[in-house]
Amino acid sequence: MLIANKIELRPTPEQAMYLNQSCGARRHCYNQLLAHFSQPGVKWSKAAAYQYYMAVLRVEFPWYSDVSSRVTRNAIDDLDRAYQHFFRRVKAKATNPGYPQFKKKDVNDSFAMREPSKFSVDIKELRIERLKTKIKMRQPLRFTGPAKQATISKQAGKFFVSVLIETDDYNPHAPSEPSVGVDFGVTSLAVLSTGEVIPANNALKRNIKHVKRRQRNLSRTVKGSRRRAKAKLKVARLHERISNQRRAVLHELSDQLTRTYQVITIEDLNVSGMVRNRSLARSISDAGFGELRRQIEYKAAWRGVTVVIADRFFPSSKMCHACGQVHDLPLAQRTMECDCGSVMDRDLNAARNLDRYGLDRLDALKPDVKRTQESGKTVSAALALTA
Repeated sequence: MLIANKIELRPTPEQAMYLNQSCGARRHCYNQLLAHFSQPGVKWSKAAAYQYYMAVLRVEFPWYSDVSSRVTRNAIDDLDRAYQHFFRRVKAKATNPGYPQFKKKDVNDSFAMREPSKFSVDIKELRIERLKTKIKMRQPLRFTGPAKQATISKQAGKFFVSVLIETDDYNPHAPSEPSVGVDFGVTSLAVLSTGEVIPANNALKRNIKHVKRRQRNLSRTVKGSRRRAKAKLKVARLHERISNQRRAVLHELSDQLTRTYQVITIEDLNVSGMVRNRSLARSISDAGFGELRRQIEYKAAWRGVTVVIADRFFPSSKMCHACGQVHDLPLAQRTMECDCGSVMDRDLNAARNLDRYGLDRLDALKPDVKRTQESGKTVSAALALTA
């Protein structure tokens, strides 16, 4: 099993300078290749990109040799991956195929060392090629096994390393509870069919005043000045703090669900359509529904948990969980009151409907043992007659 372990680095000023040079070299090489193959009549191929890289770029820009050759060489693989995504979307006739874009400075800066011989991790120290000293890591790796790849990234003035490890010591926790339905919301992040309510984090809402103040200070500075660089770094670090708070809550919830329940049923939310609502756009973005679903799915795959995605048009909130009657329930009405006498919170009712939906879906997918045995006997008899 391949697991990525992301850890913050603590480089010295000389090491930080080398890491910045590596990020810049990779970004420059990527942009030069993209500019060349975006010209009319020049077709992309990985072999042609390698020839152009060796014959032109490394000769025209000799400072590429100041960093590891794999830093710029791997930019060819990154651009090839971007082109493959573009060609696949064009073939699928997507409305926005997403042609590869030029990379900007201080925006998702990173570089990768995809060869195990080019880097190594020793407890809390990272060694990379062409750097004489080892970089200190904030903590050791959490998993044991051979390291396959190291990706160093820069976020809000901090450096991080993501080490991809092939490990066998991951011991998934066997869930004890059978199933659960999870209803995502804005007022509460999630409501479980068991009645448990996970309150919303609202990290951005709590810090919105600080964000506005720092954005105003940034807009008042002169472009290219040192004060603008400092103000920009303050804004980036505040957004990073908000993102970390949100991610911590989502990791805690997804870990709890996948460790406890064998079957998890969630909704297929149209998040891109939901954020078009001006009144709820900020709260929906702050909740992180898409990231929560992603975490639940990959952690469930680790632990052997089944995740059922309910149909987008399944009336989980409007249908009474007791009798199945569907009501015309406006969004402002937070209580489900049915003619059968059932009165329940809207979100809890939806969670219980989702739980039942997931169990019914799994029962429908199970093979009929009796029919399978009978069909097997029929096939055996037909083979005997043929013989």
